[in-house]
Amino acid sequence: MEDPGIYARGEHGFPLPLDTPPMEARTAEALPRNDGAWQYEPKWDGFRCLAFKGKQAVDLRAKSGKPLGRYFPELKALLQGLKARDFVVDGEIVIEIDGRASFDALQMRLHPAESRIRKLSVETPVQLILFDMLAAPGGELMLELPLSERRPLLEDFVARFGNAALRLSPRTTSFANASKWLRGAGHGSTDGVVAKRLDGPYQPGERVMVKVKKLRTADCVVGGFRYLNGKRQVGSLLLGLYDGQGLLNHVGFTSTIADNERAMLTKRLEALRGGPGFTGKAPGGPSRWSTERSGEWEPLRPELVVEVRFDHVTGDRFRHGTKLLRWRPDKAPKQCTFEQIG
Repeated sequence: MEDPGIYARGEHGFPLPLDTPPMEARTAEALPRNDGAWQYEPKWDGFRCLAFKGKQAVDLRAKSGKPLGRYFPELKALLQGLKARDFVVDGEIVIEIDGRASFDALQMRLHPAESRIRKLSVETPVQLILFDMLAAPGGELMLELPLSERRPLLEDFVARFGNAALRLSPRTTSFANASKWLRGAGHGSTDGVVAKRLDGPYQPGERVMVKVKKLRTADCVVGGFRYLNGKRQVGSLLLGLYDGQGLLNHVGFTSTIADNERAMLTKRLEALRGGPGFTGKAPGGPSRWSTERSGEWEPLRPELVVEVRFDHVTGDRFRHGTKLLRWRPDKAPKQCTFEQIG
């Protein structure tokens, strides 16, 4: 396993400190519209990564600053083999299966057994999609340059050293094209669009970009719920959809419940306990990616329907927590099928 302390002391002479955070984005409901002032890019569905290369050593860092190289040895080897030296690039690690990004395959890499990681690196190799450059080959820092000057240098870098596993992210300055990308997001490798000022420098750790996600809605059955940690009030609703065999499958959760509604909602839910809950795929315990603090859940009779807003579906599940929009007493539970999110 990598020793980040060794690298942090500068032994390998990276152009920038390894604790340099990536530039980030603030969430917006709509893309900024000013053709010629903004560059628009797809928002990729993967792991954000700053890739550092010194004279010889390579290091990969997540947005959190944690080392990623152990989990993606094939990417480290790829960068190690490039003739270019002393550079820092910003991008997204993705795994594509059958032409679609698989976040589940990425999650499987976060495994403690090195043998398992090595096996997966051969079976499902990653790609690094690049969208910015912090230091050009040779070590020249690019942070103060505007994006309009950094982008051509990144394009030249990919033209010289890129391959099927080291790709350049598309870009456009057309609001119409960006809007088209946004309408098509949420199904495959992207889940939105990011806008960046063409005259802006690279500002590590600052939320100066703008991200907009494609939001959709679905009517879901409440197949169960979880209590708040340490309390007897509802914390989250567990959502389900029916498949072609008539089985209710767990697809995600929503926890956007107003505090002044929890007590009454808890009584309503507790009155429905004792049902089968999910008859297909059921909720498991908490994982390292879960925002829910308890693996215990209460199954319910499938009588309640809610409309929720979501941004991305992976493996027939909502990637993130959803937003509760309204209750749907007019909707029959059996009408809540996977066709809504296909």
